[in-house]
Amino acid sequence: MVAESTLTRPTTGTAAGVPFVAMPPVVAANDGPAPMIVSLHAFEPPRSETALAGTLPMASLPAWRFHLGLPMFGARLPEGGIAEVNRRGQTDYLIQLYGPVVEQAAAELARVVAELRSRFGVQDGPIGLAGVGAGGAAALLALAESDLPIGAIGLVNPIIEPGLVLGARERRLGVAYEWTEESRDVASWLDFTSRVDDLAQRRPQPPLLIVNGGMDEVVPPERGQALHDAVAPHYPPGSLRHIVIPDLAHTMGPEPGLEPGPPAPGNVLADRALTEWFHQHLHADAEATLRL
Repeated sequence: MVAESTLTRPTTGTAAGVPFVAMPPVVAANDGPAPMIVSLHAFEPPRSETALAGTLPMASLPAWRFHLGLPMFGARLPEGGIAEVNRRGQTDYLIQLYGPVVEQAAAELARVVAELRSRFGVQDGPIGLAGVGAGGAAALLALAESDLPIGAIGLVNPIIEPGLVLGARERRLGVAYEWTEESRDVASWLDFTSRVDDLAQRRPQPPLLIVNGGMDEVVPPERGQALHDAVAPHYPPGSLRHIVIPDLAHTMGPEPGLEPGPPAPGNVLADRALTEWFHQHLHADAEATLRL
């Protein structure tokens, strides 16, 4: 169990080999165990658990927020460091970098959640799950394929399908991605608009919020709307929402993205949207007052 003195300030550590920043709930510890929200950062800023904790803190929620570091980022850089990450991206961005990171991030969530739950004494029951960019893709993969108990999901600029990222890289680098049979299979596997049945298999279905930026040059808002429309028949009223924040870009902070940048209007609105969503759907029976 975490020490009592840490319950009022952020805590850093590692759970199941995954680095995290833990932010305590606004309610006092003696009010009983609080629920937990786990969030995953992006490949672009915010590209660390620390940057994510500062960019989307959801600070007024009566819940523990655990911001996790992705595989191959930060303390989990592979042997060879950033140079090795760049080599993998240049060799085959989808097969050697993007796909493995998203797959591992989704697969390790259950172990991380179990350890965090035991160490911090959070409330039993379904968790909140949040993700930005590729972290949003990992959250969707966990929804589609894992047994992780999920009470609500909030996504910001999620990579709904890998072709969006590959297209953005082609435009930026001026080099076409060389598709293979293997890469097409991976792209199809991580194309969540085409995996409606897998996303909708849970009972009850976790409420889902999709936030897109009007200035997102990688995942345009219409792609988020397409995912919303594809899964909509499987959701009861009020449990599915797609919103567009006009001033929000895909990159939510300055490079190198390891620390949070100054508050930007689009980021603040995205944080508010997540906060309201999780307060509504993860705290339906809570008596705590949300302070926005």
